Amino acid sequence: MSGLKRIATSIRHVSRRDIPALMAGLIIGGPVMATVLIGLFAGGGDIWTHIFQTALMGYVLNTVALMIITGALVLIFAVPSAYLVTYYRFPGQSLFHWALILPLAAPGYVLAISYADFLGVSGPLQSGLRELTGLSAREYWFPDIRSLIGCSFVLACCLYPYAYLTLRVAFTSQSVSTLEAAKSLGLGASARFWRVILPSARPAIVAGTALALMEAVADYGAADYLGVQTLTVGVFRAWASYGDAAAGARLAILLVSLTLFLQWAERCQRGAASFDKSAKGWRKLTPIRLHGKQALGASFFCTGLLTLGFMIPMGHLIGLALEGSGASGSLLKAFWRSVSLAGLASLGAFALSLVIAFALQAGRTSGRFAQLGALMAYAIPGAVLALGALYVQRSFNLSGGPVIALGFLVLIYISRFTAAGLGPVQAALQRAPASLTQAARSLGASRWRRFRAVEWGVIWPGAAASMLILFVEMLKELPATLLLRPFDWDTLAVRAYAYASDERLAAAALPSLAITLAGLLPVILLSRQLSKNTFEEKT
Repeated sequence: MSGLKRIATSIRHVSRRDIPALMAGLIIGGPVMATVLIGLFAGGGDIWTHIFQTALMGYVLNTVALMIITGALVLIFAVPSAYLVTYYRFPGQSLFHWALILPLAAPGYVLAISYADFLGVSGPLQSGLRELTGLSAREYWFPDIRSLIGCSFVLACCLYPYAYLTLRVAFTSQSVSTLEAAKSLGLGASARFWRVILPSARPAIVAGTALALMEAVADYGAADYLGVQTLTVGVFRAWASYGDAAAGARLAILLVSLTLFLQWAERCQRGAASFDKSAKGWRKLTPIRLHGKQALGASFFCTGLLTLGFMIPMGHLIGLALEGSGASGSLLKAFWRSVSLAGLASLGAFALSLVIAFALQAGRTSGRFAQLGALMAYAIPGAVLALGALYVQRSFNLSGGPVIALGFLVLIYISRFTAAGLGPVQAALQRAPASLTQAARSLGASRWRRFRAVEWGVIWPGAAASMLILFVEMLKELPATLLLRPFDWDTLAVRAYAYASDERLAAAALPSLAITLAGLLPVILLSRQLSKNTFEEKT
């Protein structure tokens, strides 16, 4: 009864100022709850029984194996690269500081399309190998990219920047005094890394890797194209192959549980970590200059990582695009549809992120409720959220035309990506001087006028970053668009995936490049800004 009393007390204390944030939370969290409830109460039947008996175990095992292998590769890629560019100077280090996060601009399915052709039997690498050795395709072994390990490699190549970014921040925030004390005690560079630097960065390692794994679990395009049967692929096929959104929703519950477990594990790890920050020096971190073989090895590792994650797949796509016939009218139409859809949805998500950020700044419980809903929705695959929308459409006979379908698609975009835009807005608001707002309030300015005349001028850089991030994330979204788009209403992501599925790789190259180029601008701006702030003095 005490729990019910607390709920009743909270409801009684809800004011009209809490209503916008509560509505934002319901809009964002609605698709998540709809999918979960559908899976719990309407997900039975013969199709679910068939999936449960024949495919469920494979989906689960493949998903867990994909997480393990991808996580291991992300650590292998991210930890050494972040360590090298932070603590040492070597040829190309200033370039690698920002360039190593460029793979973040490319969706996983774009890298899968490029690598599948580049490493395929008829691709340039194996063709050159046969010409060089005189062997036939059956006379030598070559790793198969269309496999669980191949899919993990592709996803690690585009997702390792999540861990790389968090590790760079953690490494540059470590105590200079502690490192010097370890050096004075006779610890060499290797011992300092394993006994001081790495343990101190453990929370960042867990946080960055968990974020990369949530993206890997949510992936549909790369897994399906490379033939890996994961839970996300199963969710999509429950509708596409069997026409049963409710059965897919039951699979979605497993995905939701998995992503929430990753979030919980990351938060527990971060909460359990406690490090002494009082010893941080007032001096900036001075990287050590490497010479000879050590400098060459550091440059070689970073160059290889950038080549695998960005140069090879993008270079191969450019070559394929040059072989094609160029953009057609249908591709230009897909471009316009992508821009319009992402633009409209990003405006809606940005508006909700503003509402939540202001509620959080005011210390309202409604803001924390909406923020929790946004974080949950962001961690859940788009296919899961789309299934709830599909079931609602069918149950209430709302499949009346493209306007309704696009409306549901915009809602899913807003639900899944609002959290991505909330961070920059919230950070900008925290930097805004409270005295300005208080002065405007004392002069009798209304809430809208204070926002327009005072706060907007301060937060607009964060707002611009928020809009840019939202637009790019929505432009890359594939599974929700595949499930909810009206008939014959393709975006760049859908067109690239459809061409690749039909093995029309030259045609798939151009929309794939267009999506990646759209993501390059915010990624480059972000990475260069981080590079400028890397060695600032701690105050």
